[in-house]
Amino acid sequence: MEKYLVTSALPYANGKLHIGHVAGAYLPADIFVRFQKLIENDVIYICGTDEHGAPISIKADAEGTEPQKIVDFYHESIKKSFEGLNFCFDNFSGTARPQHHKLAQEFFSTLLTKGFIDTEVITQFYCEHDKRFLADRYVEGICPFCNEEGARGDQCDHCGKLIDALELKEPKCKLCGNTPVIKETKHWFLDLPKFEPHLREWLETKTYWKDNVHKFIMGWLNDGLRKRAITRDINWGVPLPVEDAEGKVLYVWFDAPIGYISSTIEWAEAQGNSDKWKDYWFDQNTKLIHFIGKDNIPFHTIIWPAMVMEQEKKYILPHDVPANEYLNLEGKQLSTSRNWAIWVDEFLEYFDGELLRYVLAANAPETKDCDFYWTDFQNRVNTDLANVLGNLINRVLVFAKKYFDSDIIKPENLDSYKELFEKIDTMTSEVKDCFANYRVRKAVNTIMDIARLGNKFFDEQQPWKKVKESKDETNDILYICAEILRTVSIVFSPVLPVKMKALRDMLGLSNDFIWNDLSNTPDGYTFSVQQPLFPKITDEEIQKQIEILEEKSKAAEPAPEIEIKPEIEFDDFMKLDIKLVKILSAEKVKKSKKLLKLQIQCGNVQRTVMSGISNHYSPDDLVGKTVTMLLNLKPRKMMGVESQGMILAAENDGVLSLLVPDKDLKDGSDVS
Repeated sequence: MEKYLVTSALPYANGKLHIGHVAGAYLPADIFVRFQKLIENDVIYICGTDEHGAPISIKADAEGTEPQKIVDFYHESIKKSFEGLNFCFDNFSGTARPQHHKLAQEFFSTLLTKGFIDTEVITQFYCEHDKRFLADRYVEGICPFCNEEGARGDQCDHCGKLIDALELKEPKCKLCGNTPVIKETKHWFLDLPKFEPHLREWLETKTYWKDNVHKFIMGWLNDGLRKRAITRDINWGVPLPVEDAEGKVLYVWFDAPIGYISSTIEWAEAQGNSDKWKDYWFDQNTKLIHFIGKDNIPFHTIIWPAMVMEQEKKYILPHDVPANEYLNLEGKQLSTSRNWAIWVDEFLEYFDGELLRYVLAANAPETKDCDFYWTDFQNRVNTDLANVLGNLINRVLVFAKKYFDSDIIKPENLDSYKELFEKIDTMTSEVKDCFANYRVRKAVNTIMDIARLGNKFFDEQQPWKKVKESKDETNDILYICAEILRTVSIVFSPVLPVKMKALRDMLGLSNDFIWNDLSNTPDGYTFSVQQPLFPKITDEEIQKQIEILEEKSKAAEPAPEIEIKPEIEFDDFMKLDIKLVKILSAEKVKKSKKLLKLQIQCGNVQRTVMSGISNHYSPDDLVGKTVTMLLNLKPRKMMGVESQGMILAAENDGVLSLLVPDKDLKDGSDVS
């Protein structure tokens, strides 16, 4: 028996959970944990919310509330979303708790005493409007590496580079939008270069890590490690346990991974054995697996191990860090700021959470970025789950009910099906290997192939014909199909735990099972025909979700930046003579694609005006319309015709609209 301690990156408690989070760091971990329990290994799954840091402070400031209220709300929201997806955390904690504060301060003090932390007076952005130093995430600007906008003062999400906030181009304060100034402040730094020899030696043993992780790490190391500030000037976080540090807290990247330990301690206390956590964190045979997204690779493979290496207590170091790539949405990058995301709580209002588990597993971003499309979600559910697995379940159980009153007995001799069973054994072994090595996509595809094999067998054996010739042989056929379904119910349970328990209920089997039960063929089956396990999703349901996504995204789009021309005096404005005019006639201008020649009336005055609106209005649409016009514009010739004024219109994204009154007013009326 092997021992595992599995963690997923702590989600920030400043927003809801979306499907990108689930695909990257959480579903792969949950599947791995369920698999390890299925093969009877000793494993616990630890997580919680990351409850400190600038994002939470920023949100609290924006909403005029306390950070703790933000934390409490989103902790419950995230926890509920995980529950809706049937996650099996052994403990789901949070970092804004006394036990965690105490442990984080202990980590800091040990490293400080051993000389791995020193202080420096540095320059930092300061907002004169808000009268405060700006921690990295309180500043945004243009990335100095890739020149993308929206880079934070600690990292650019576009290129993945870590950033010194002072290197940002066009920096802005997140609170007020003003440009900050630079002032001096004292901070504490983790001296990462001191760890480099030990880190390199340790990382050289990780030859089995995923290629994307290994390449990322070596690139980081080869760029050269630098001291990294571990304190921030904000009022929300773990207080620094030293004198002369008022207003300083531990930066979230330092304190968050310590939450894995504090959450395990909390778990042990809940078990009634406060020392039980030590059986995992101090046992060097324990395999510590960190499931993360690729943006967290440097923190879990370099910084966090460095912090652990020099503690007085000999905590285990990460055994593996199977980081995943990103999940995109409908061909575009997920963006919470633009609301271009599918939030788990909203998904669960419309669909079973296990359908999302399946689709994200079948399309897991294991080695490259992947896309989630609503139409693909529908297709995978309908084609794979409903048409393949669901169809096999239905046809076997319904046929058995019709001809055998749902009771099937084990054949006396299964030798004639030996080749089929050997093929299935090979496929289940492949599934086992895939689960053990984080290849969820291939595992899921292989499981569906087992179900396809069952349908193929059913079709080839033609029990609807065989039952007229031999009920015994037909019984055998149904028993083999039931065995295929029983196999699926076991090997598919890490991905679809609730659905597979429901399948076992339909097969009349116990829900107390392990992987080794694959070889324990039952003496018979008593089926229970129930509602379809995987109802199909309609086109209307999917179209509704696409519309919801687009509407939410449009609503979240920031207002466009408006360029305002230089100020003018009021007397200058009063010189403009703007009136309502009536269009008497309109005609196209030869050799011009844009111009229309208009005859207008303004009281007792008639004029000719050339207007570039031909691409937006036809002449027939304009005759009789009352519009707005600048009358005292100096005349100028256009296409040989003197234009005596300017018709006014508004334009946005290529759409032009004439300015017309919303009431019936006479031409010649003043516009002011």
